[in-house]
Amino acid sequence: MAALDNVKLKDVLADVASGSLQLPDFQRNWKWDDDRIRAIIATVTLDYPLGVVMTLQTGGATRFRSRTLTGARPDGDPAADLLLLDGQQRLTSLFQALWLDAPVETADARNKPIERWYYVDIEKAVGPGADRDEAILSVPADKVLRTDFNRTVVLDLSTTENECAAGLFPLHLVFDAQRVNQWMMSYVKADEDRNWNLWGQFDELVLQQVRAFQVPMIRLAATTSMDAVCAVFERVNTGGVPLNVFELLTATYAGDRDYVDQSGDYYQLPKVWREIKQGLAAKYPVFGRLDGGLENGLSSIDFLQAIALVRTWERKQSGRGATVSCKRRDLLDLPLADFVRLAPKLADAFAWVGDFLERQCIVRPSDLPYKTQLVPLAAVRAILDTALDGLGAEEKTEQWYWCGVLGEMYGGSTETRFTRDVEQLVPWIAQDDRAPDTVTDAFFFADRLDSLTTRNSAAYKGIYALLVKQGAVDWHYTDSPLKPGRLDEYSVDVRQIFPKTWFRRGNSQDLPTNSIVNKTPLSYRAAMDMTGAPASYLSTMVAASDMRPEWFDDVLATHLIDPEALRDNDYERFYNDRSKQLQDLVHSAMGKRTMLRDLAEGDAR
Repeated sequence: MAALDNVKLKDVLADVASGSLQLPDFQRNWKWDDDRIRAIIATVTLDYPLGVVMTLQTGGATRFRSRTLTGARPDGDPAADLLLLDGQQRLTSLFQALWLDAPVETADARNKPIERWYYVDIEKAVGPGADRDEAILSVPADKVLRTDFNRTVVLDLSTTENECAAGLFPLHLVFDAQRVNQWMMSYVKADEDRNWNLWGQFDELVLQQVRAFQVPMIRLAATTSMDAVCAVFERVNTGGVPLNVFELLTATYAGDRDYVDQSGDYYQLPKVWREIKQGLAAKYPVFGRLDGGLENGLSSIDFLQAIALVRTWERKQSGRGATVSCKRRDLLDLPLADFVRLAPKLADAFAWVGDFLERQCIVRPSDLPYKTQLVPLAAVRAILDTALDGLGAEEKTEQWYWCGVLGEMYGGSTETRFTRDVEQLVPWIAQDDRAPDTVTDAFFFADRLDSLTTRNSAAYKGIYALLVKQGAVDWHYTDSPLKPGRLDEYSVDVRQIFPKTWFRRGNSQDLPTNSIVNKTPLSYRAAMDMTGAPASYLSTMVAASDMRPEWFDDVLATHLIDPEALRDNDYERFYNDRSKQLQDLVHSAMGKRTMLRDLAEGDAR
């Protein structure tokens, strides 16, 4: 239930000052600039509509940790009666400009931090309402306006006498009747006949408008669910960044009174997540670059989804829940106690996933086919634990993983697939039940090889990793096959085998020239030598390797390449032969036949 009424601005700002009205901790920081603050002050002085403010009554089941609005410093640590869901920017601006006896910390048009006091020009303010924006001005913290690179003083408002002489009323006094009267007496005294008349008009047209100004306020009942609070917040904050579930949980976990009573402090979810993510990324770079921020790569939402999958799986097994799920509502309904219990288990599970990916020769974020596929994999690891370590379990896990990658099963909406994979992968591994849909439904159509041209495709990254995994040897560092730990050291990337320059002579035989068939993982140093016709650059490489040509042929063969086709510069032969070998590589990883070309070959026989 919600109630709408009008509240005097003075009472709202007094509640901000006392701490009765606070922010839920998921609200982002106040950030209005100087121009917008002057504009909203003009709005209030003209009694123009401010827009509805939305609040949530405290004391219900949904408990958020709260904090005061920027600038409010109430005595003690008062409990909030209302939490501000919408209107933070407007109320914080008005609170700082009209209530606090301190300069407002804001920003200029270039977003450079500045401090400002706000004044209203009395003479301009009693003129036409359309001029009100021009009547509101701001001055620096020392109340002195300067030009000419701060060398010339234009306006000095550092004393009451100077303010009165300039006819500029300090707006931070507006709700303090005693100080307004003192200022008014100084103002009238400066020019009694003229200023008394001006003051009367100013008091009626400006000061009384501000004092009587009302804020329409919606109060959501304390019984409002967190899911509803989240939905409401996002609808009314359409101009901002969408609210993150992690931020909501941060506020609710911090507001968990049972935890505070037991531990003596509130639960700091961001700190816990930071330690988990930094530990994972430091050991397994595939989870994201630490210098790219905590949400780079594996995100807090990925981690929460994995926890929700495990929790709902446990609840379903015990008969307390009907489905395995990790939808937004499941994350919002995740109790702190369950998070505390499951977070270490999932941190260990993701570490196992990091090891698993390394065994698949996927160690860099840019080489990861699907980040989303790691969520159900970590959940299954947390559920089965060491049961995944057996040889048969490893083979099934790999088959499921590569079917997901090469069948490109995680390219669309993933939440339903998360659920299905957890529910099906666990019994398949543990009890040899039927294979998951991700395995049975995955197909790799052979002509897909022709269109895999960039890292935008999961299958493109997958084939690249499989080539490394099956033993590809670099063409410059020929001592041993490429290893996951050497990919960065050697600057290994997908390199084109028949170079682009070679095709300028029209040598493609109408076959694709930029697909994965004509690419392979090689070091930057090897790529430097790969110019012109393959036969030409191969002779250079053979000489540099100090190998016999037939030994270097063996190196080429580790990339599933026909050495003779390469030496003969026969692109058609090379392309057709390598396509078949890559199909076999895919077939082996997926544990099933590839489609179309296999069918065609069967029909021909």
